[in-house]
Amino acid sequence: MSEKKWKKRKGIVYSTNPDFQFTEKQKEEPDTLPPDQQDLRVMIDRKQRKGKTVTIVTGFAGKENDLKELGKLLKSGCGVGGTVKDNQILIQGDMHQKVMEILKSKGYHVKKSGG
Repeated sequence: MSEKKWKKRKGIVYSTNPDFQFTEKQKEEPDTLPPDQQDLRVMIDRKQRKGKTVTIVTGFAGKENDLKELGKLLKSGCGVGGTVKDNQILIQGDMHQKVMEILKSKGYHVKKSGG
């Protein structure tokens, strides 16, 4: 058994049922709301980032792949790097104005949040 398969079965020790088949529970993702129903927040953060400024976008409701696509759009639109993690989009630098313009042009409801 490969290492990855073993990790997925963590917590299953032994079964006396000879017909036992391990099945993975699929995590259900909510459907992605259309842009006009999204309520996104944009904020600037400098804490715990070694003095670097980061623009954070939160409040996205939908599938992770759609969030990654939105992150990709924002990174290319701002011409900087970034990442998507913990249901947030992190864009390098103080790009809140540009991020808000891009999101509004795509039809999203956007507010600047304290931070």
